[in-house]
Amino acid sequence: MMIEKYISALLYRYQCVIVPGFGAFLTETSSARFNELTGTFSPPKKMISFNSQLKNNDGLLANHIALEESLSYNEVLVIIKESISKWNETLESNTTLYLKNIGELQLNQDRKIIFEPIGSTNYLTSSFGLSSILVSNIERQEEKSKQITEKEPIVIPIQKSKTGRSYLKYAAVFVVGLSLWGSISAYQYNQDVLLKKSEIEKQVEIEVQNKIQQATFFIETPKIIEQEIVEPIIEKKFHIVAGSFRTENKAQLLVDQLKENGYSEAKYLGKSKYGMRPVVYMSFETREQAQNKLNTFHKKVNKDAWVYVEE
Repeated sequence: MMIEKYISALLYRYQCVIVPGFGAFLTETSSARFNELTGTFSPPKKMISFNSQLKNNDGLLANHIALEESLSYNEVLVIIKESISKWNETLESNTTLYLKNIGELQLNQDRKIIFEPIGSTNYLTSSFGLSSILVSNIERQEEKSKQITEKEPIVIPIQKSKTGRSYLKYAAVFVVGLSLWGSISAYQYNQDVLLKKSEIEKQVEIEVQNKIQQATFFIETPKIIEQEIVEPIIEKKFHIVAGSFRTENKAQLLVDQLKENGYSEAKYLGKSKYGMRPVVYMSFETREQAQNKLNTFHKKVNKDAWVYVEE
């Protein structure tokens, strides 16, 4: 069985996928980038790295394979162990180990595993369907200024009339008189309007003063509305498991025993996909917190404890 395809599937959903007894594949989101040499824009993606120190089984990979292949948890652990044995044989023979859609692993001079991510698979779901874009240089051309030709004005000569000069004089006098009459009428009209406007403003001011004197003002004490502060609910779905039972009675017995030993957060969860009720020491917000605490449990409390992810 090629377990790398299940590792690849989990990298879309999780930041850390541990292969028990071998190491962990980690992902970190990087922003969009521009390559000046190739002239391409690359979308945001998940960068993959490898850490050979994280080897403790957290149950994620084994549970996923068991669900996909309809196998028991212990059967899957055996399959994973056999695959890791083959991987180590390949590395010990100084041969590059290729994991499809993930990368290549090999041993350096110090016999430590070196990981090189390869392939074009982008494990960032928000960038699904996006590919690199080649950007071509844009040459800007200056627009030629339009030449505006100025046309010389056409001068139309006016011929002086030899006759009818007296008629033009009378017409000019009439126009001047008409203008003066219009100016006087307009001035008189403006004066009338200003006078009426002043009278209206006085009446309005008198009415406003009367309203102010008659008005009674009531000032109400503002009501203070107390708002209840709702604290955000912190979801803890990463649990360190002490045991797993099919009946509630056995699960409750272990919970009581753990609480007597000082584990105040001990409880049992609802049924898993396999019909078991996990009994947990404590719960955490992130996988990293749970994994760090699990290492302490393996050394001091229970070497068989494991991390359960509640979906």
